[in-house]
Amino acid sequence: MNLVYFDLETQKSAEEVGGWANKNKMGFSFGVTYSTRDQHFRPYEEEDIPALVHELSTADQVIGFNIIHFDYAVLAGYTDFDFSQIPTFDLLADLHAKLGFRVGLNNLAQATLQSEKSADGLQALDWFREGAFAKIAIYCRQDVVVTRDLHQFGCENKFVYYLNALKKPVKIAVDWGYP
Repeated sequence: MNLVYFDLETQKSAEEVGGWANKNKMGFSFGVTYSTRDQHFRPYEEEDIPALVHELSTADQVIGFNIIHFDYAVLAGYTDFDFSQIPTFDLLADLHAKLGFRVGLNNLAQATLQSEKSADGLQALDWFREGAFAKIAIYCRQDVVVTRDLHQFGCENKFVYYLNALKKPVKIAVDWGYP
């Protein structure tokens, strides 16, 4: 079984491309995958998108955070590939369906794993403009680590936590068994 965890960063913000409806115009700055079969992280630059799409399309399942409505939409700006054909598990979509509201990856990481993301997407945009690609690579890889660890925690324990408005941890039952 090859589960592939995936995250990407963009070149432009939603504001710069005329809103969230234009995610396909945001541009790909960097992406990282982690394969459970190979137990290996793979970095991808913009010119590597065909290889990235191949890895995603040959996985038994791709797992990400907001991957369906964001990452795949950004990649759609580069290819005609139909990402709906990829078996995908989106942690954000699952939690949103359970809670009725969206909760951020950093919130979940703090509450569940006692860890944090190393930066945020807006910082990654600044790094792109500055040409600080190594910083984007480190940040993107860390997001994949957090997503993987959160997913594995949920699979093993059948719950995760988020921090409510009072910064108190709230337990959420999940059914994230491996496919």
